[in-house]
Amino acid sequence: MLIDGDVMQGSVCNSNAVSAQVDQLHFALGEGPCVDAHDHDRPVLEPNLAAPAAVRWPAFSDAALALGVRAIFGFPLHVGAARFGALDLYNDTPGRLTDDQFADTLVMADVAAHAVLLMQAEAPPGQLAAELEAGGSFQFVVHQASGMVSAQLSVSVGEAMTRLRAYAFGDGRPLAEVARDVVERRLRLDR
Repeated sequence: MLIDGDVMQGSVCNSNAVSAQVDQLHFALGEGPCVDAHDHDRPVLEPNLAAPAAVRWPAFSDAALALGVRAIFGFPLHVGAARFGALDLYNDTPGRLTDDQFADTLVMADVAAHAVLLMQAEAPPGQLAAELEAGGSFQFVVHQASGMVSAQLSVSVGEAMTRLRAYAFGDGRPLAEVARDVVERRLRLDR
């Protein structure tokens, strides 16, 4: 998951359908281990999503459990001080990562971070590299809608995204559907 500041951009790649749905949950709900790993710049480990030591992600956890996720782990993507996303791993059985798995995942996150930077280095300023976009899941209509809501309400893009998510969650609708309504001017979020 690529994250710019407090705005999730989208997923670069997924290993299977469940991981794609997990990334969609992060994106649509704005919570989960991927978000926390990026925000706090440290690994976030939940070895038993059904019985966590503390409830961290109320909406995310229930939805991820419904997908069959039983353990989930987020690792920040960063090179030096530059933070730009997180790597997300899940398991369909509860359990902690072994020391070797944890160490391997730290290496994998570092390799992924450097690969993203190398691909992005050739992109024009302000644009996502074609290699990243090609295999990714970037909901551009959601970003367009958040920009529109930002301008309408005179709030940051991050705050606009939060408002879009809250509206979609409260209305029981997919985030992309609400975003399309905003972009097509069928919906306006008011203060």
